[in-house]
This record gives sequence, C-alpha cells and structure tokens, in this order.
Amino acid sequence: MILLDATDLRASRPGRPLFGGVSLAVSSGDRIAIVGLNGSGKTTLLRQLTGVTSSEGAGGGESGGVVRRGRDARFVVLDQDAALPGSTVGEAITAATSSTERGEWEGAAILQRLGMGGRLDDRLDTLSGGEAKRVALARALVELGPPTAPSDDVVLILDEPTNHLDIDAIAWLEARLLRHRGALLLVTHDRHLLDRLTNKIIEIDRGTAYVHAGGYAGYLGNKAEREEQAVRTEQSRRNLARTELAWLRRGAPARTSKPKARIEAATELVNARPQAAARAGELDLAFGTPRLGDTVVELAGVGHRFGGPAAPDAVSAGRDGWLFRGVDLVLDRRERLGIIGPNGAGKSTLLDVIGGRLAPQEGTVATGTTVRLGIYDQRGRELDGDLTVAETVAGPHRQPDWEDARFLERFWFDADAQRAPVRLLSGGERRRLQLVLTLRAKPNLLLLDEPTNDLDLDTLRVLEDLLDEWPGALVVVSHDRAFLERTVADVLVIDEHLPGRRVPGGFGAWSATRAAAPPRPAPAGPAPAPRPADAGRPELARRLRELDKQLAVLTRRRTVLADELTAAGTDVDKLRAAGTAVAEADTEIAATEELWLELSTQLDELR
Repeated sequence: MILLDATDLRASRPGRPLFGGVSLAVSSGDRIAIVGLNGSGKTTLLRQLTGVTSSEGAGGGESGGVVRRGRDARFVVLDQDAALPGSTVGEAITAATSSTERGEWEGAAILQRLGMGGRLDDRLDTLSGGEAKRVALARALVELGPPTAPSDDVVLILDEPTNHLDIDAIAWLEARLLRHRGALLLVTHDRHLLDRLTNKIIEIDRGTAYVHAGGYAGYLGNKAEREEQAVRTEQSRRNLARTELAWLRRGAPARTSKPKARIEAATELVNARPQAAARAGELDLAFGTPRLGDTVVELAGVGHRFGGPAAPDAVSAGRDGWLFRGVDLVLDRRERLGIIGPNGAGKSTLLDVIGGRLAPQEGTVATGTTVRLGIYDQRGRELDGDLTVAETVAGPHRQPDWEDARFLERFWFDADAQRAPVRLLSGGERRRLQLVLTLRAKPNLLLLDEPTNDLDLDTLRVLEDLLDEWPGALVVVSHDRAFLERTVADVLVIDEHLPGRRVPGGFGAWSATRAAAPPRPAPAGPAPAPRPADAGRPELARRLRELDKQLAVLTRRRTVLADELTAAGTDVDKLRAAGTAVAEADTEIAATEELWLELSTQLDELR
C-alpha cells in the first residue's frame, strides 16, 4: 500500500541550494532514514513530506515539489520544534488521542520508559528542553497507538527521536519501532538504530539525493563505491587534460587549422576542477595542544545533591536527596572515560564538578596546574547571529587570520561558509561551530556532554577516528552506543546500583556484564539475556520451551489486567493504574516474543 508519493522536491536557503529532484514513494513496511551533512536539508525534507513548509535555519528560503498522501494514510509526526498543546504534560499527551483515559494511562506508561514517570501533572513551562522533547516523543507514540494493535496505514515520521534519551530508553524505543507495521521516516545520528531499523536510506549530498537499498550497511557500501568512482573519473579527466594541454602547447602554427570550439573546450577541460569532497581535509585535534602534567583531576569522596536534604523524589528513590556520593576518580593524562547512567542520575552534574564549574557538597576536587579545560556541553555557548563564522572563531579582540581559516577548513567550513553570518547556519552547523570554538581554545582536558546530539554521521565518524590519536584526556557523557564503543576505554556508571563506580573495558564490557547479570525486577519486563552463541541445540530448545511457558503466563496475566481495566469504569485513578499495568504487560510480552524469535532463528541455523 502506497502511503506517500513525493515528486521533484526541492529547497534552498538564501544564496544556497539544499537539494533538488527528490522523488520517492513510501509504502507500508518501508523504514527509511534520511542522512546527510549538517545543513544539507534533512529536516527541511522531512518537513516537506509532512506538509510543514518552513525552511531549515534562519533567514527564510524556498521550496517546491508535489507531495501526495494516500487516501487512508494517517501521519504521526515528531518534529524538532513542534509546540506542545495544553499547560501540563498530561494535557499535551492526551490531546493526541480521542480517548482521554487511554491517553493518560498509555502516556504514563511511555513516560515511565522515557525516564519521566509520575510527571503527568507537571506544567510544561517548568520542563527543560530535553524533557519537553521526551514529552513530545511520548505524545507521538500515544498517537501512534499501542503495539498490540499495529496498523499498516500509519506513516511515523521522527526527527532525532533519541536525543535526550538514556541508553535503556533508546533500547526500548528501538524495540517499539521494530513492531511498527506501517511506514517509518527517520532522521537520526544513532548508528545502532539505523542498522537495526532501516531498509532504505536517502542520502543528501551537495544538493543531490541518492537512494540506497539495504539499510545502513548498503548506504555505507554505495557511498564508498561512489567516492571511489569519483576518484577514477578525476584521474581520467587529468589524463585527458594533459593530452589536450600538450596539444595546445604545440604552438600557434599547429593550432591554426584546429576548430575554435575545440580549443575552447580543451581550455575549459584544463581549467576544470573536480567537485570538492563532501568533507575535505583532516581534523588535527592535536593542533597546539599543551602537554598535561602528572596530575590532571582527582576526586575524593565526592557527592552532590540539589534542593537541600529534603528532596522528596530522591528520598523516595532511596538516595536521601543525593544524586551521587562517595565518587573517587583519578584522571590519567591519556584518559578515555565515559560516564553513563539513566536520565536524572547526575551525569552532567558530575561533569560540571570535574570541570570546576560546580563545587560538590561533599568531598574534594584537585585540578592539576597544567590543565587547560575545554567543555562542550548540551547548552552550547551563545552565538551572535550577525557575526560571520570566521569572526566568531577569531573573537572580539582580533581579526580572523590564516590559522583560523585552516582550523575552520578542517571542520569543513569552506571559504564561503566562513564569510556567512551565523544566523544562516542550521542547528547542526551551529553545534559544529560550537565544537570548533571549544577545540580552537587548544584544551588538553576535553569534557564532552552528549556530543553526538545534532551532529551528522560523517562528523561523528571522523571525530571518533581523531579522538583515538588526540594527546589529551577525554571524559564524555553520552547515550550514543556506537560513539561510546569507539571512544572510551572505561566507563563510570552512575545509577542506583553503581553510584559512581568505574568499570574497566568500556561500554561493551559494561553492557555484556549487565546482560549476563540476573534480571532485576522492573516494569520493563525481563532483562535482555546474553546470546548463547556457543549453546547447542538441546540448550536452545530448552530455553525456547521455557519462553513458551513464560509467554503463556504473561498472556493470561495480560487478560486479567485488561478485565481490571474494563471494570475500572470512570474511576480515573483506577483507569490510570490498570492502564499502566496493561501497557507494561504488552511491553513484557513484546520483549519475550523478540527473544523467542531470536533463539528460534539460532536453532534453525544449527539444523
């Protein structure tokens, strides 16, 4: 079933085309991601497909093309800048469905999974930007409907849905999206999500759209082949140019009988330049970085809390108001440390303590005299929209120089982009410029707080490669699983089980240890079990029988809960409690079914 058909979509920003000639048909079962460099027009294209015509970035722009929607197609959209209706979280979510009762109980269950349980009555004007994004995601999922009743006529459109989610919430969202039977259109930098969810990728590269079948792996392979072909084409052009140049240089008598048109064509060929690579040049993060001494940063018995000793939510969570306590940490000159944990655990707070921006309420922090700190956080520094990119990097006390230009070129701001006013940059380009400002200060201790938010895939891959060789110390807070796997050697876990304990081996070691641990009671259902890659057929068959029994029990329990929901009548409290229980049962059943399918596939492969 074709749900959406788009023809010749095009868009531009003042003085700069974004893309043109984009045509695609979206059918049930399509899982399409849109990728490209920051500022290439990904969000603009997504908004055109949803009927929102505002252009990406400030300063206006133009767009065109034809978008036709299927007669029975329903569209559910998560836009980066969409305003939330109502005055409370509950009102914003229930407005997405015709049933207030269903909206409340289902919204409460989804918010619990997104790290915002018990927040239905919070006022929207008290939420942080990240919390508002999570409420918007919960609203979209409520509008989509429960996973037990999937529909193949729904187009789900999500723009950066994993921003501001913790690792567990991303894993839950991934499982939820895998059960969606309609079409999915997605803009994301999360490579695990792209690899698991997509079967088609639209790449926007310098104004041209390329369609890649086969998901993330197909996209990477096709892009590599395209770039290799460009190299071969350029080599052929150079060989031909040499031949024509030699012909032109044989002198005036030899050229008198040559057609003028050929002379002009040869001159044009010699003077031609290949199209610049999408990302030319290399990022030299060691550019002028001073050497660290033996002492970097040392934390001893550090703890912090906000709101005094009577913080009721933290007391109810068993932490007596403390975000973390008893954190001991010694950073090495070549530190590669990740800080992980659920939203609200205090990861950013700890990073502020390490960076000296916040004094802890207990414990001591010692910082070495040779430390030159660079902090790239979620807030970002304020940028003057009237200044050019080059002026912003140079600062107020000097003019931009050749060193600034070289540094900006390493971050793919070419000469034209360096002269452009900041107000014309996209959100992702602004984040990249803020990263340039952080690194241009030549720090030797780099603190990154959710650095992957709003950066494109190419930037992330190159940044990961260069952090491998960067000579300073690195501490990063991130929910991006691929980024953590590539950049950190150890992780510091902050949650109720490991309040600030260092785990050697990085994200992969922590994840494997966690998966192998006995499951903890939680509303999310059974904890993921490690893959029994070495298990034989008898062991797999035994586990499948156990899962069959577990599914039968879960299904009977879900039936009982559904009866309780029906019997709740109009009692809002009972409806909310029973609805939450039903939603949690659905999630548990889905997780168990997914594990059953995985083990069943492994058993088939052994036969």
